[in-house]
Amino acid sequence: MTETGSMGILQNSPGDWSRVLGRLRREVGETAFRSYFRLMTVERIAGGEGVIAVPTRFLRNWVATHYADRLLAAWRSENRAVSRISFIVDPRHERAERPQPPAIQQPQQMAPVPAPAETTSAGDIADDKGQLSAPLDPRLTFENFIVGKPNELAHAAARRVAEACSGRAHSVPFNPLFLYGGVGLGKTHLMHAIAWQVRTQAPARKVIYLSAEKFMYQFVRAVRFRSTMDFKDEFRSVDLLMIDDVQFISGKESTQEEFFHTFNALVDQNRQIVISADKSPSDLDIEERMRSRLGWGLVADIHPTTYELRLGILQAKAEHLGLQLPQKIMEFLAHKITSNVRELEGALNRIGAHTQLVGRDLTLETVQELLQDLLRANERRVTIDEIQRRVAEHFNVKMAEMTSSRRARIVARPRQVAMYLAKQLTQRSLPEIGRKFGGRDHTTVMHAVKKIEELTRSDRAFAEDVELLHRMLGN
Repeated sequence: MTETGSMGILQNSPGDWSRVLGRLRREVGETAFRSYFRLMTVERIAGGEGVIAVPTRFLRNWVATHYADRLLAAWRSENRAVSRISFIVDPRHERAERPQPPAIQQPQQMAPVPAPAETTSAGDIADDKGQLSAPLDPRLTFENFIVGKPNELAHAAARRVAEACSGRAHSVPFNPLFLYGGVGLGKTHLMHAIAWQVRTQAPARKVIYLSAEKFMYQFVRAVRFRSTMDFKDEFRSVDLLMIDDVQFISGKESTQEEFFHTFNALVDQNRQIVISADKSPSDLDIEERMRSRLGWGLVADIHPTTYELRLGILQAKAEHLGLQLPQKIMEFLAHKITSNVRELEGALNRIGAHTQLVGRDLTLETVQELLQDLLRANERRVTIDEIQRRVAEHFNVKMAEMTSSRRARIVARPRQVAMYLAKQLTQRSLPEIGRKFGGRDHTTVMHAVKKIEELTRSDRAFAEDVELLHRMLGN
């Protein structure tokens, strides 16, 4: 069954290895076989050790962890000379399997220029670490993050993760760290700050920070170019993976499946994961098993800003910009612009530009005139997300039901109430409201509004419920 070559190295016959692969195919099934075993080849057998070549580091680690015993047993049944196995990475085997485009004949007088094959390697997916990972904003560091009661837990958790990932031991304090909150409250700032600290203090560590949208794009691209193993190898070999706005993968089943397996692989390897979203894991419209995994570690809510926190942010930002603003203007802005930190900073930038370009002294009246559109928008602003959350709490249903496809009355009626209140309390158009409710058509919103108007006229108790919610949200 085996032949002895020079230097005492045993060569496995092709028939032996093909029988081993056939046995594995029957044991693990066609899908697992094609994913993990199809591209393996025998490098050599020496001193009782069978050396197997695989195309990627991920494949080597995965097979060694999950299938080594089964593979050794199958091989020993065909070749008793093999008593142990090991794996090496040799990408040439994967390239040999890939179909190559037909050769293009070049004119004989010119040196042939190879046409690039339309395949994607790990280096091509990443291009380099910087291209796969989104660029980091140098302003978004821990030093520039203003801490207050609404964000102190999220900040402390982010600090702990950054210190653990950049330390010599590379420990994982909680996995994953899940940050959630509304727009412009500091989720992205904290994620950038973690990445900056790890890259600065431990540059050898592999850090990937990107949006869920870009994760999906990279996955779709890998499927298109038949380079999913490179994709897996790239994402599952990181020390710190950070995914921003994970709610984007709602309804994307294939992307959720790949993210689920990437998540599990990194947790198994004790690698840190940090995730952000605009809702808590239990309220995301994703598979139940994914919701369960996301809630494993620490879930930190970033609450809307308080007056004191907004004032602190304004003071720090004004100092950074070199603006000398009267205290009463600072207090006025902190009182009036309450929606999110980005609008607060935008107002300050506008004031700074006005001061530099016009050169007049700032008064409270000047600021009111300069920011009249922003102030008007903040007079009584309620978001559709807030309406959905408050209605879900009032009727004791999950937030995810607001965007789900379920039609049972117990969830459909609260959803209709939320659509009705969104029409009454926001400036959003009917199509915009429909999109916020799971991509529904504007006619569905019209029907909901009409239905709630009818019920409030005929059902006194129901009308009182709707009026109570209207007042709570309106105030």
